Amino acid sequence: MDTDATLTEPRERTGEATAKAPASGAAEPVRGPALPPRSPAWSVEVFFDGDCPLCLREINMLRRMDKAEKIRFTDIAAEGFDTAAVGIDMPTLMAEIHGRLPTGEIITGVEVFRRLYSAVGLGWAVAPTRWPGVRQVLDIAYRFFAKYRLRLTGRCGPDSAACKVPGNG
Repeated sequence: MDTDATLTEPRERTGEATAKAPASGAAEPVRGPALPPRSPAWSVEVFFDGDCPLCLREINMLRRMDKAEKIRFTDIAAEGFDTAAVGIDMPTLMAEIHGRLPTGEIITGVEVFRRLYSAVGLGWAVAPTRWPGVRQVLDIAYRFFAKYRLRLTGRCGPDSAACKVPGNG
């Protein structure tokens, strides 16, 4: 084996490699093809209202079930949460549940729950929610819940604009 041979060690994610020069010389970069960016370990990110007791109950259950860490949990009620990082304003996030896929695609409503339950291995249980008829009924039921969830979970104060029904001032 030639002792002056150059060895190459790959660098993670960049596609660059560093050449080890013989003992007398310094290392020189060796360019190789760029590696594709790594996919995140999670398959769905959920933006949830951590101040909603019912929402938090379901999120905590999903956290316990998420052994493979396929869900990224983001509490929009947490101090320091920045809507700019998501690109969606707070009233929109509060209006219904939102999720984000690793591609950056935003999903909403019942589709978020389908992805969450599929991520924890219950895809078989949510499969019927995609059937015609069932899908529409669930979408309507969720929109009703989302519209009134603050009231249903006891979070409406006398001056809460979020709980006022349009036209009732």
